[in-house]
Amino acid sequence: MTKERNIIAIGGGGFGRNPGEGIIEEYILKQTRKKKPNICFIPTATGDHDSYKVNYYETFSKLNCNPVHLDLFKRTPDLKQLISEQDAIFVGGGNTKSMLAVWKEWQLDKFLKQAYQAGTIMSGVSAGAICWFQNGITDSWSSSLKVMPCLNFIKGTCCPHYDEEPERKPMVKKLLIANKYKNIFAIDGGAALHIKNENVFKSVSFKIDKNAHTVRIDNKNIIEKSFRKVILT
Repeated sequence: MTKERNIIAIGGGGFGRNPGEGIIEEYILKQTRKKKPNICFIPTATGDHDSYKVNYYETFSKLNCNPVHLDLFKRTPDLKQLISEQDAIFVGGGNTKSMLAVWKEWQLDKFLKQAYQAGTIMSGVSAGAICWFQNGITDSWSSSLKVMPCLNFIKGTCCPHYDEEPERKPMVKKLLIANKYKNIFAIDGGAALHIKNENVFKSVSFKIDKNAHTVRIDNKNIIEKSFRKVILT
């Protein structure tokens, strides 16, 4: 029987900003359909920042799950075994380029792909949202936003923080006008894009008036279409 594959890409927010709230985090856990799922936090994009891990445990310790985390800047565990034991993965925000470089050096990208295909829920915010796509719009460089290749679990290009950071919408528009991309997935802070079996399933909103969109160009007009949305309370 083929396992259902799920990716939950969060545009911004969650326990990094609001530790203990746990709205989108509970949604992620529910997708595992386990009574007490195992979940692993991967904070590579911030260099395994300690306060980020504290926020993670503050949030997930209040939910019915078994939370662990993966440090890649200390002694590294057996990655294949650790990832294979998880029902869900949550990837934190930060520097996408540096994160993916470290992952590839350790072959973590391969272990994550195997787990994804076996049915482990893949999720994350910002860098942890775009990493699953073919391409991501990232601020890994201080000079400007850039598009970079990512893991390619999902075809297409993804932009997080769509409504939160003023340079995001102009960048999406610029890329579409330049005819570099036919359409771009754009996710607001406080929203997530839930993708099942490599197809968009729905948008998930955990803040007021937040959504995920597909943005395209038609006769030089930018067309922004929001996905079907469920609202978490």
